[in-house]
Amino acid sequence: MSTPRSNDRPKKQIHLAAHFPGVNNTTVWSDPASGSHIEFDSFVEFAQIAERGLFDFMFLAEGLRLREQAGEIYDLDVVGRPDTFTILAALAAVTDHLGLTGTINSTFNEPYEVARQFASLDHLSDGRAAWNVVTSWDAFTGENFRRGGYLPQGERYERAKTFLDAAIRLWDTWKGDEILADKTSGAFLSTPLSTPAPGAFEHHDSQFDISGRFNVPRSPQGRPVIFQAGDSEKGREFAAQKADAIFSRHSHLEDGQRFYVDVKGRLEKYGRRHEDLLILPAATFVLADTDAEAVELAREIRLQQVSPATAIKLLEQLWNRDLSDHDPDGPLPTVDPSENDDLIAKGRASARSHGDRLEQAERWRAISRAKGLSTRETIVEVTGRQSFIGSAETIADTIDTYVQNDAADGYILVSHITPGGLAPFVDHVVPLLQERGVFRTAYEGTTLRENLGLREPTR
Repeated sequence: MSTPRSNDRPKKQIHLAAHFPGVNNTTVWSDPASGSHIEFDSFVEFAQIAERGLFDFMFLAEGLRLREQAGEIYDLDVVGRPDTFTILAALAAVTDHLGLTGTINSTFNEPYEVARQFASLDHLSDGRAAWNVVTSWDAFTGENFRRGGYLPQGERYERAKTFLDAAIRLWDTWKGDEILADKTSGAFLSTPLSTPAPGAFEHHDSQFDISGRFNVPRSPQGRPVIFQAGDSEKGREFAAQKADAIFSRHSHLEDGQRFYVDVKGRLEKYGRRHEDLLILPAATFVLADTDAEAVELAREIRLQQVSPATAIKLLEQLWNRDLSDHDPDGPLPTVDPSENDDLIAKGRASARSHGDRLEQAERWRAISRAKGLSTRETIVEVTGRQSFIGSAETIADTIDTYVQNDAADGYILVSHITPGGLAPFVDHVVPLLQERGVFRTAYEGTTLRENLGLREPTR
C-alpha cells in the first residue's frame, strides 16, 4: 500500500474524464431529467459539459448485442447504442480539446480496419483519439460475427496483444514526413523510392497473417492513446506492457492503493516509467449542499437504479433461475441458486462474474438477516455504486486526498443522469480543485496525449 504523500512532494495534478455509460443501470433512463441515448444532441451536450470542465476525455462504452434475460430483451437499463466511431467522429466537429475515447473489441474485429478507423479519428480530431482495447469470449455476443464467440477464454488476451501489436505496426508504417505535396514540382511523396515504402507492412503471428500498404498517413498523435480495462492477472499484465492508461473499479482509498502499487510495480520489467501508465478508476458521485443531504439523495438514487423490477432481474442473475413471481419487498428466496451453465441473463458480464453462486447467495442472506432487509433492500446494499457522496467541498477533498495518496491518478466520472448529470460536478467541484492547485485552469496541449502528460510513442 502507498504511504501518505510527504509535504515536500509536488502535488499531483488530477485527471478527470466523463463516462457516457448506456450499457448498464447506473443510468436511470426513466428519470424525467434523462435524455436520449441515441439522439446526437445528448452526446453533444454531454461532451460540451465535459469540455467546459476541462476534462481530459469522454469515454463511450459499447455493447455489441442486445442483452436478454429469460429470452426477453433486458430493457430495465439503456437498450442499444449507435456505432462508437460514428459518434466520436461527429463529436470531433463540435469540440476543440476534449479527448474522444471509444471501446472497440479486439475479439470480433480486424487490426487493419480498427487501425484505419482510429487513425482517421485522430486526424479528424487533430489528435484527440483514444482506444479502450477490450476482449470478449461471450458466445452469445459472438453469434453476431463471422468469427463467432468461441475463442477460448485463455486465448482472448493473446489475441488482444497481437491485435494491438498489428495495429501499432500499421500506424508506424508512416513516419510523418513522407507527404511533400509540392504543387510546383508535382512531387507528392518526399521519398517515393524509400525502403520500406510508406505504409508497407507485414505482420504474421498465431492470430493474423496480413501484409500490404496502410493507407492513412501518420496522425497527429502518431498513435491513439491506448486504454485497457481488465482487472484479472492477465489484464493487469497487458496494461503494464501495452497501455497508456487503465480503467479500474477500485475507487476507494485502500483498495485503490493496493491496485495502484500492483500495476505500477509491473512497469519496470517492460522498460516503462511510473508515469507512463495512468490509473483511472470509474467513480460515481452524488452531490448536494450538505453531506447529510447527499447521503439521503444517494439512497433515493439507488432506489431509482434498483426498482422493484430491476431488483428481480438482478436477483435472477445470481440465482440463475426464473424468479418473476418473487416479491421484491419480501425476504430473499429460500431456494438455492441454479448451477446450470446456461445463464438466464445473456450478454451481461455481471451475470458471469458471480463465481460460486451458492456462496454469494449465502452472503446476501447473512446481510439480509443481520440488517432485516427485504430482497430489494439487500440488493441495494450489496450493489452500492456511489464512490463520492457529499457536498462539493467534501467530494473535492476526498478526490484530492485519494489522488495525492496514490489510490489513483484521477477518476472517470459516471453520473446517474445523462446527458446533464455531469454539470453540477463541473460547476461546483472543479473550481474547488482548481483553487487547491491540483486541476488545470486551461488545457496544456492540443492533443489528448499532451493533456494526459504522456510521452510521444517511440517507433
